[in-house]
Amino acid sequence: MRVLRILMASIVLLCGTLPVAAWGPNGHRIVGQIAENHLTDAARRGITELVGRASLAQISTWADEIKSDPAWRHASPWHYINVPPGQTLEEVRRNPRGDVVEAIERFERILRDRDAGRKERVDALRFLVHLVGDIHQPLHAGYGSDRGGNDIRVRWFGESTDLHTVWDEHLVEYQRLSFTEWVRFFGHAQPGEINAWRRSTVVDWMRESRSMLPAVYDYGGSRSAKTPYLGYAYIFKHNDGLKMRLLQAGIRLSGLLNDIFASP
Repeated sequence: MRVLRILMASIVLLCGTLPVAAWGPNGHRIVGQIAENHLTDAARRGITELVGRASLAQISTWADEIKSDPAWRHASPWHYINVPPGQTLEEVRRNPRGDVVEAIERFERILRDRDAGRKERVDALRFLVHLVGDIHQPLHAGYGSDRGGNDIRVRWFGESTDLHTVWDEHLVEYQRLSFTEWVRFFGHAQPGEINAWRRSTVVDWMRESRSMLPAVYDYGGSRSAKTPYLGYAYIFKHNDGLKMRLLQAGIRLSGLLNDIFASP
């Protein structure tokens, strides 16, 4: 038993050093399903030609699943962008290995290129579906000093975790809904919202996430002596914003794909 306890403790410590996936699988599937619900027929045909019967929800987690493959280690920076407080995107020194803004723009170009190889376009679609979700998670446009909240220890209803994981998973999972239930309950937007959100740019999405950071880091009266305690008050404060970001990501992803696969 002692050996087993030591082994389990080692696994926990090891997992704590691994990179965290934006939104978690459920959040990404929510974004993919919302986008799927707003595709044009032409976009559906174009996507089917690339990935067959796989839905956008199914392929939305691929970019995180490949992180364990050394062949894709170079793709890690594509999931986020770090901008120090007080600086703008234009002022910051961009990562030469790429970032989430650059990657979305690059994969859009590849997907639009009908002369690109099939595998290249399939990978571009998979990354695009995932990264549009990533950029709408506020801490994926966060600060490098704390690795997008990964280094901020908090207690979620008493359980030790970090701020990034709270936004990736805990806030979404608190609803106790499957991704299809979540979309059925909350995944609806008004025509005016859809049109406005689709007129925005990738840089706009990043700036929106940045604008949420002061509230994300504001724990209010829920601070404890050692680490911030996050619970009902934090959920109440951010529940509407969380739903909005997931909905915006899905609507914008569908608009992007509709435009890419529009009939010539």
